[in-house]
Amino acid sequence: MVTPQREPLGVMNAWTWAREFKQGDAPRGGVLESVRWVESYERIAEQAGELPGTRHVCIGDRESDILALLVMARKMNHAADYLVRCQHNRVLPEGGKLWDGVMASAPLGRIRFEMPAGRGRKARAVEQEVRAQRVMLPDRQGGQLEVTCLIASEVNAPAGTKPVVWRLLTNRVASTLAAAVELIDWYRARWEIELFFLVLKEGCRVERLQLSDVGRLQTALALYMVIAWRINRLMRLGRTLPDLPADLLFEPDEWRAAFILNKKPVPRQTPTLNTVVRLIAQRGGFLGRKHDGEPGARTIWLGMQEIAIFVEGARYARQFNDG
Repeated sequence: MVTPQREPLGVMNAWTWAREFKQGDAPRGGVLESVRWVESYERIAEQAGELPGTRHVCIGDRESDILALLVMARKMNHAADYLVRCQHNRVLPEGGKLWDGVMASAPLGRIRFEMPAGRGRKARAVEQEVRAQRVMLPDRQGGQLEVTCLIASEVNAPAGTKPVVWRLLTNRVASTLAAAVELIDWYRARWEIELFFLVLKEGCRVERLQLSDVGRLQTALALYMVIAWRINRLMRLGRTLPDLPADLLFEPDEWRAAFILNKKPVPRQTPTLNTVVRLIAQRGGFLGRKHDGEPGARTIWLGMQEIAIFVEGARYARQFNDG
């Protein structure tokens, strides 16, 4: 779960499954993978019912662009909103294609933001023209679904660069630029989920686990998901709330270890969160120069590995001395 301000709140639901082996050209057996998106929406909608004062939004990538999810949202009276990236350029009941119809409408305006580096691309400024239209889509059950299709398409993209185009479907109405920008900001916050899985797969190396049964694997995954959430939360809060006392997110042994390992005097007063996060990241390769900005998840998780080993050794040493 992530707030619109991109603060990771934790993992509310996890669904695990294993793909069936595929035999030649025959369809793969087992549960359809699309089912996980529908079940994820159901869990989010159920939680929304328990927290009526909080808006819940199910955000998904292109794989979640399935009618079953939209139909389920309607069935549950849109207890939670949905915002999914379009994969299918659907045919409209009155004829024509969905994306063409939206692009033919007048733009609501333009937005500008900084696209972070990732997946082989450098960080750069992006300017998009935003359009949104309320449309009816066939639900394949003899009825229709009323949805908003929002398209944010980059203008004046640098030469040799693929323009950034986002086509989104949502139950929310976006008749103004401000409403559309809110939806786009929600979608951009999905990057935090990508970072979560980056830490889970590359930092925690969960795909390399070799445990004897599914139960043990799921137990390990539950633990590693908490670790991945913590790493991302440290990174985000270290940037957005840098002056928080470090002891709100670190044990005293942890933040003291960050100073000791970097050969710096341990302060008597509790340092700020940003100070400790940067020291930890330096153990993971972050150089900390003026133009380097703030550390990312990778250097923080590498640094936290050293911190964890150091703290464990220090605690054993205390037991040894006490004995």
